[in-house]
Amino acid sequence: MRYGTGMALVIAAGLLWSFQALIIRQIDAPGPWPILFWRSATMVAVVILFLRARGTALIPALRRGGMAGVIGGLGLVVAMGGAILAFQSTSIANAAFLFAASPFLTAVLGRLVLREAVATRTWSAIGVALVGIFIMVQDGLASGAMIGNIAALLSAFGFATFTVALRWRRIEDSFPATVLGGIFASLVAAMMAGFTGQELLLPAPDLLWCALMGMGTLAGGMILYTLGSRVVPSAELTLLSNVEVMLAPVWVWLVMGETARAGTLLGGAILLTAIVLNAAAGVRQLARA
Repeated sequence: MRYGTGMALVIAAGLLWSFQALIIRQIDAPGPWPILFWRSATMVAVVILFLRARGTALIPALRRGGMAGVIGGLGLVVAMGGAILAFQSTSIANAAFLFAASPFLTAVLGRLVLREAVATRTWSAIGVALVGIFIMVQDGLASGAMIGNIAALLSAFGFATFTVALRWRRIEDSFPATVLGGIFASLVAAMMAGFTGQELLLPAPDLLWCALMGMGTLAGGMILYTLGSRVVPSAELTLLSNVEVMLAPVWVWLVMGETARAGTLLGGAILLTAIVLNAAAGVRQLARA
């Protein structure tokens, strides 16, 4: 695969993921658990079909992942469940910008768990990002959206856990861990739905929206992102993945007229600036090397 092709795949993945918030806004289900169940189940089906088409035996691949795959799968449960709750509880802009904290959380977890060195520029960017996050969380407290903010940060932490788990055992193929995450998420969603009294069987329109997310935006984006990441350096992946963060609020604004509060825009701008500058510095360092 050429570098330009890989970059196009990663951008296409971010574009697909950016529609998830808009789709969730179309679902009338009152709680996150039925949505998480059907979205995860349909995603698992597509990823398994892709693995079979690629000639990958699922069970041996899951065994190779071992405990790292299990931890990564559990991280995806938190990431996917937190994202749905965040989109239902706060503005799309607020949730999307807070999701962007994931690269910095990954850096901190990598340092604590894997003893990976963190560049001085990254620590500086983390400090700037924390200022943006504080402004956004404070704004969410004023607007009564604190639950959504916490869910968004938990989602970012879950994805960071997934990433660090893959690095822990040097897992080159993230698809089996993604399958585990989808299975775990479906089980957790089914149990929580029963515990909270939410019906798993949704009306046909809601089921179609969930299937569109799981089979289209989520699974399709994951496949494209994983394929593209094989030839695109990690510093550039961080930069390109911000396509989702920037476009998600735009689609909701264009279709539904939802706007962001001033504090959300200010904090999000600070957070995105920190991410972009850190990623750009990484790209320049890689180019010099």
